Amino acid sequence: MGKCIPITRGGGIYQEHMNEALERLSDGEWLHTFPEGKVSQEDAPIRRLKWGTASLIVRAPVTPIILPIVHHGFHQVMPENYIFGRRPPIPLCNKHIKIIVGEPIELNLPRLKETALSESRSDSSPRVGWPNISAYGLDEAAQRYLYSTISQKIQSVMENLRLIGKTLSNS
Repeated sequence: MGKCIPITRGGGIYQEHMNEALERLSDGEWLHTFPEGKVSQEDAPIRRLKWGTASLIVRAPVTPIILPIVHHGFHQVMPENYIFGRRPPIPLCNKHIKIIVGEPIELNLPRLKETALSESRSDSSPRVGWPNISAYGLDEAAQRYLYSTISQKIQSVMENLRLIGKTLSNS
């Protein structure tokens, strides 16, 4: 049985409930995230991913399996503007949904962390007071680089899956 972990929109990647998500990953449980920060209904390119998912991947005691999943067609099941600009009271039947499951994404976290540390030494971005991840020696600049790199990798894979799903939907 799954459990919904409440996340505060705009609360940042170090909010209290993220620790509960890390505990679940430590126990080998499934953790499903929406790295876009919302459930998207648009047939548009994948938005820039939020860094919360990347933060969980980096801080997890064991590198989790990252299984990208993209769907196409849910906007027909629960359209946002169905009647009088509202969603239908129950999901609509007889709609075609495509769920595309990609190959697991492999990340070499030790190498990514080394690169983040070396790249961050030349970063002159203003600091906003992120906590150091002392176990890895990652300061704020290194974390920004690392989370951005991981998010971009996942976004690229998800966008490719979205395009595959779009092709399948048109056939």
